[in-house]
Amino acid sequence: MANVEEKVEALVKPIIEGLGYELYDVEYAKEGKNFYLRIFIDSNQGIDLNDCEKVNDAINDVLDEADYIKEQYFLEVSSPGIERVLRKDRHLEQNIGNMVSVKLFKKDEDGNKEYEGILKGFDENYVNIGAENDDKQKSLERKNIAQIKTVYNWNK
Repeated sequence: MANVEEKVEALVKPIIEGLGYELYDVEYAKEGKNFYLRIFIDSNQGIDLNDCEKVNDAINDVLDEADYIKEQYFLEVSSPGIERVLRKDRHLEQNIGNMVSVKLFKKDEDGNKEYEGILKGFDENYVNIGAENDDKQKSLERKNIAQIKTVYNWNK
């Protein structure tokens, strides 16, 4: 499915950027019996329903014409949200120093399946998190990471 995501990203990115938005991510997923193509857009001013509608209208016919997806699917255009999923290296890079939540596919050697901490760094094999004012880090294997997302401080 990643191949579909890459093709769609290359196709719609110039259109979305031409409208003044950033293409944050593309996700193609099967949920139950339905397929979903999710296009996540962002901008410095934030994203509202009108922005999503504008992008949807601009890319819908282009996607149909390209015909990358043979199955019937639902197109969703939205903001990545306040607590955003970090799927790409550029997402991780942009969030070094920020609080993240990490969920693992299976328990690690410490018997944990979830971690929360400051994103300290990453490489192709590991993501490192730790406490805010502590040099001690926990290295988590990327192949065991199910999801990483930012954590918003709702108490601000």
